[in-house]
Amino acid sequence: MTHPLVTDLQGVLGDTGVLIGPSDMAAYLTDWTGEFTGTALCVARPASTKEVQQVVILCARHDVAITPQGGNTCVSGGSVPATDRAQIVLSLDRMCKIRALDTTARTATVEAGVILETLQTAARNEGLLFPLSFGARGSCTIGGVLATNAGGANVLRYGNARDLCLGIEVVLADGTTLHTLTGLRKDNSGYDLRNLLIGSEGTLGIITAATLRIYPAPRAVATAFVALADMAAALPVLNRLQDLSGGQVDAFEYMPAGVVGAVCSHLGMAPPLETPAETGLLVELASTRAGDAETDADGRSHLDALLTDALAGLLSSGAITDAVVAQSDAQRQKLWQMREAVLETIVAHGPFYTFDASLPLAGVAPFLDALDPQAQSMSFRTMTVGHLGDGNLHFAVVAAPGKDWASLPLGALKTKVLEALSKLGGSFSAEHGIGQSKTDLMRHHKPEAALAAMADIKRALDPKAVFNPGKLLP
Repeated sequence: MTHPLVTDLQGVLGDTGVLIGPSDMAAYLTDWTGEFTGTALCVARPASTKEVQQVVILCARHDVAITPQGGNTCVSGGSVPATDRAQIVLSLDRMCKIRALDTTARTATVEAGVILETLQTAARNEGLLFPLSFGARGSCTIGGVLATNAGGANVLRYGNARDLCLGIEVVLADGTTLHTLTGLRKDNSGYDLRNLLIGSEGTLGIITAATLRIYPAPRAVATAFVALADMAAALPVLNRLQDLSGGQVDAFEYMPAGVVGAVCSHLGMAPPLETPAETGLLVELASTRAGDAETDADGRSHLDALLTDALAGLLSSGAITDAVVAQSDAQRQKLWQMREAVLETIVAHGPFYTFDASLPLAGVAPFLDALDPQAQSMSFRTMTVGHLGDGNLHFAVVAAPGKDWASLPLGALKTKVLEALSKLGGSFSAEHGIGQSKTDLMRHHKPEAALAAMADIKRALDPKAVFNPGKLLP
């Protein structure tokens, strides 16, 4: 028998706006990794903020929960149903309009279902840049990246999703709309509701639109793959490159030899260096200055020459042991293809677990020095990468060759990782969100006072617990 809510939703959204067939719903009920699958009465696909309001009101009336969903690229199970409670998936994939792109104010106002790459392309066509970027850019949505406060490779220079957002439009649990899309750079008139809702993983409200910062597009880009002498050299190398370039380091990505080898094998491509780099880095500088794009007699841009000379100096000092600078855009794209294929390579290895660790910059080397050998002694293979410029490590493990994942002591490894994070002043969640996969970590490792405050906020904004049950809060 059809649930009366489904009938009511069809009356509001039409038959095309409500999916009820198992084959139609399947892609919305399993997450990208294939680890989490839930059930739902239907998938509602509103095409406007008004329709989102109507869906929320109807769900509250029928006491049915809502799992908001963007591109369903979450790697922590946050975008698919998690509990046995009656619920629907509310997909924002039809809300995909760029409402405005103001090239003078350098802002873009977009709906939550806009694909990240679509916004990047629209900005690029105007000679501008929306800098948030990572491997899922072709399928993740703006609503999703704000709900998880996503990061990526350019956080070092531009910040997380929160730092790029000037305002949001949100539907609250009673169906009212909170509208802050004015693009104000400064607004101290009360509590910062925008930043409360960003990163709340759809548990406090449904983001339907956002006003975002856009920037001048780089005129010149210089990219290299570098072998560090050791991890202790990472910060001095970053600081030296920042000093020499005037703060133009866009990316500073950690890729050790084991990961580079696995990814290159998976992609069928040659590694960037002949001798594997135990501590490898993908480094990129970007400049908006016209002078940095000027070329010499050899066709090298000023920025390329700056990076090449800087690396030569670091090689002479012993801070790095090898480096290759991309000589063309095609070579640059290959380096980035290698970095962005890490997750698909890990998934191809079978079951895995990723610790989305955030550390003080000085804590990165001690963390890896302690955890890499401990994980290997437990028969895990580490596949760690990270954004070294902001202290974010994706400490990923798969089963070592010949080992059965189900028999490995993942619980013991989690304990070791959390002990190290606590000792070094880090966090177990940097940019992937809590979702379903880390609620146990919230329960056991988040301070009680913080959890109590979060629970109070949840009750105040969502008293019937309609939004995204089973996520974020334990």
